Amino acid sequence: MSSSLKNLSDFSHIKVGNAEGLKFAIVVSQWNAQVTGALLNGAIAGLVNHGAQESDIDIIEVPGSYELIAGADIAFRNSGFDAVICLGCIIQGETRHFDFICDAVGHGVANVGIKYNKPAIFGVLTTDNLEQALDRAGGKHGNKGEEAAITAIQMALISKRY
Repeated sequence: MSSSLKNLSDFSHIKVGNAEGLKFAIVVSQWNAQVTGALLNGAIAGLVNHGAQESDIDIIEVPGSYELIAGADIAFRNSGFDAVICLGCIIQGETRHFDFICDAVGHGVANVGIKYNKPAIFGVLTTDNLEQALDRAGGKHGNKGEEAAITAIQMALISKRY
């Protein structure tokens, strides 16, 4: 089904699991704060609604989406987090900068997860315009921050099991 017709943050068809006792870091970009603030709120709500305690959630603000990589690395290096959620918003501009940043952030977050053998969750919007970003940050298409939180819970539980 086309995403234009669907709230993508519907989790009614899956078993999420209980986040009680798990520790999370949310690394969030300050750039495009209107969008990333909404993603952050969605992520916190997603974690708390599934059993995480707010005291087990640390928020790390970084300047931009590129810095999510270093923020995630710092979080894992200096803590006992079960998962790190990276939240950002990269909006297409007039130059190829968008492509380079999207590629670097995607690979960088994945590499941090591999380096520490722990879930590093990519909750970064890569949109053509601000309207698309807002639609995915609590708008008509749900909240990708909440989706990233659900992914973090599921992956942290898998990581603990195996």
